[in-house]
Amino acid sequence: MAHVITANDLKTKGVTILNSETSEGSEVIITVRGKSRYVVLPIEKYNYLRECELEAALVEARKDIKEGKFIKESVEKHIKRITRG
Repeated sequence: MAHVITANDLKTKGVTILNSETSEGSEVIITVRGKSRYVVLPIEKYNYLRECELEAALVEARKDIKEGKFIKESVEKHIKRITRG
């Protein structure tokens, strides 16, 4: 479960509060004026989530290739197509 701290807690206690709140691998939600605004998580958890995101993109790309949903063209044609120039 995520821990919640206020922006004021972060301001007064600094990184120390983040170290203690994320020590068990949980994320920390930082609130500003009572609204959730930011999430801080341990780098290991971030790296894992990023790896999952990249794996999902790879699965999607492989599916598109299998279904023929791609364009094969030169660099020049690609640039022209995406810039509509």
